[in-house]
Amino acid sequence: MHDTAIFLPLREQYERLRSGSLSAVQLVETAMANYANRGKHDHVYIVWNGPAALEAARATDGVLQRGGDTGPLMGIPVSVKDLYAVPGYPTYAGSARRLPEKWEQAGPIIGHLLRQLPSLMGKTHTVEFAFGGLGTNTHWGTPRNPWDRLNHRTPGGSSAGAGVSLVGGTASLALGTDTAGSVRVPASMTGVAGLKITAGRWPTRQIVPLSPTLDSPGLLAHRAEDLAFAFAALDAHLSDRRERLLKVPKLSNLVFGVPEAYFWDDCSPGIAEVVSDAIRRLEKAGARIVRLDLPRANEAFTLFKAGGVAAVELAAFLNTELPEMIESLDPSVAARISVTDQMPAWEYVRRRDVINSLYSDAVQPLAEVDALLTPTVPITPPTLESLIPEGEYQKANMRALRNTVIANFLGLCSLTLPVGKDAAEMPVGLQLLASPWQDARLLAIGQAVEAQLGCSLDILGPPPVI
Repeated sequence: MHDTAIFLPLREQYERLRSGSLSAVQLVETAMANYANRGKHDHVYIVWNGPAALEAARATDGVLQRGGDTGPLMGIPVSVKDLYAVPGYPTYAGSARRLPEKWEQAGPIIGHLLRQLPSLMGKTHTVEFAFGGLGTNTHWGTPRNPWDRLNHRTPGGSSAGAGVSLVGGTASLALGTDTAGSVRVPASMTGVAGLKITAGRWPTRQIVPLSPTLDSPGLLAHRAEDLAFAFAALDAHLSDRRERLLKVPKLSNLVFGVPEAYFWDDCSPGIAEVVSDAIRRLEKAGARIVRLDLPRANEAFTLFKAGGVAAVELAAFLNTELPEMIESLDPSVAARISVTDQMPAWEYVRRRDVINSLYSDAVQPLAEVDALLTPTVPITPPTLESLIPEGEYQKANMRALRNTVIANFLGLCSLTLPVGKDAAEMPVGLQLLASPWQDARLLAIGQAVEAQLGCSLDILGPPPVI
């Protein structure tokens, strides 16, 4: 399956579409065949758009044949998380009920995407209102992590279907969102690359919010190279400086910080070992590795465990915009937002002030390195069965998000790349953290790392057969 065009680098798809050696129809037909083969089994989409995408692809090919070009993502199969408002699609945000029509009107990102005429394959499952890091959903069911065909393991969340859509070959690019790790956790758990963009860099209008303070759109793809290609196609800040900013540096010119504290604690068997080995390989290839611990990481995680600002900001959104939906919330989501009823206004303001101070204190240490390297997710994707006993979901959810939430609370941009498998034969991710607004530079660094370590298809190979 991995030798089909849908798994090619996005730049190569772009070039073949314009040379006529590949068609948008061929890409969609491949996605539809893969969906029929395993997409339904993996439970990726809340709305599958295959037949309509095929019709749109025929029109796209007609434009290409006449010399038309609507943008770099033209004809490329894309999946979109069910938080984005997309014209012609219902939005549920993982909840039990369809959101009002307002949430079916495109915002800036989707508008920019659709103007390029990609093949929109459908909307992928999400945790209800994105409030969870494992990918579970009691209303719609949980997508299956494709790397374990015997046990139903979580795919990571909240962008639960995004990574699975890539691994299963039903999309070449996936749009997600990241508030505490909701792009990087599923990317790491499903063995693909994922980008958390600096909060505020891309507009979040017409993306159902979890926490306006922390929310950021994000991308998932098979390669850092693909993320850079899609980022350049969608980012308004690069403009004419695009190619210069995305030039890939030599590893020998890079300095990476590796923390000794916090990020390595209590890792599942094999995870720390695989990430450490990847770092040693980068050092052997010429990168300089220095010790660098992020200040106040434990304080940030303590604030996160106390609810941070996401719970109160989601409660505010639901009570003002969708009060009728509160009664149908998943009990675990309802419990986490109900406690905010007792939170005084001063406590919310205090928490915002803490986050602002965390932002400030992270700037100087990160200025000393090109990126910080850590494990992305410290735990093996748990089975659904293991989450049933009381309290187990909460413990696993916190552990899954422990390393990724630091980027959100410190205002950083972040990238995850697959680097191997753990003792349970599940994917392991290497997280790269960089200073705010260094997104393009981080993607260039990620490509240098990927050139040395390999991309997901090189490292992991195809997932087990159904």
